[in-house]
Amino acid sequence: MSDHDEKTAEDRGDTRDGGGESGSRLRKELPQEVPAAPAAEETPGEPEPERAPEPQPDPGPRLTGRQRLVQGLWPPRVTRAQLIVAVLLFGLGFGLAVQVASNSDGDSALRGARQEDLVRILDELDDRTQRLEDEKRGLEQQRDELENSSDQAEEARKQTIEKERQLGILAGTVAAQGPGITMTIVDTKGTVEADMLLDAIQELRAAGAEAIQVNGVRVVAGTYLADSGKGVSVDGNKINAPYRFKVIGKPQDLEPALNIPGGVVQTLEKEHATVTIERSTDIVVDALRAAKRPDYARSSSQ
Repeated sequence: MSDHDEKTAEDRGDTRDGGGESGSRLRKELPQEVPAAPAAEETPGEPEPERAPEPQPDPGPRLTGRQRLVQGLWPPRVTRAQLIVAVLLFGLGFGLAVQVASNSDGDSALRGARQEDLVRILDELDDRTQRLEDEKRGLEQQRDELENSSDQAEEARKQTIEKERQLGILAGTVAAQGPGITMTIVDTKGTVEADMLLDAIQELRAAGAEAIQVNGVRVVAGTYLADSGKGVSVDGNKINAPYRFKVIGKPQDLEPALNIPGGVVQTLEKEHATVTIERSTDIVVDALRAAKRPDYARSSSQ
């Protein structure tokens, strides 16, 4: 080995020694490592200790489907909106029930009526329709006469006089005479009331009565009836039984209107009153009413 090789080897040795010293110095400065705790060795054959189960709440007795339904419905938990809806539904149901009941009561009389009574009711309706058609034709004839007359002023005057006479009969300011009926109501027990006589007047008007008189009192558009002791007051005039109606109109329409099933005659007979109706070709209605000037209404032609 040459001198150069030996020197190189010595240099390497010095370098190693210096590195060793440096490494040991770093070890001294660093903290010592804490040895890891050895894992517990499992002892074969010894079982792991079991943990005690946590206590569970007692579910109680098992409920049936019906019991769960009862618990859900009671006690009721009603909100304000549900209460309003319930009230509205109750009102609607009540109104429908009342409407059905009223319709049933109105139709019950016709359901139990005989065939002859039903035919008579239909004839009465046909007669009313015919009267309206006649009135329509009369008005159209008056219009044509006014339009075609050479002296329209004279024709208008004649129609005015005739119209005044007709209105006087309706208003009760002039006497009337013509065919009609006389109806007498004998009330020995005092069970006939004012509303029953009013029903008779309304039925007669609907059947085409043109003039009505009750016990000497003229019946007009504004007539009112009220109970007065054992009698009835007509426009403030007290009348007592027997009640006698004088009616001018077509007898063939007036009498059947009073005798319809569930009508005036049957209602009065249920109150133990006796009703007799007589037809006549000459009925005189001579009870008069004073013409009353209206306080506010005036003719639009003035």
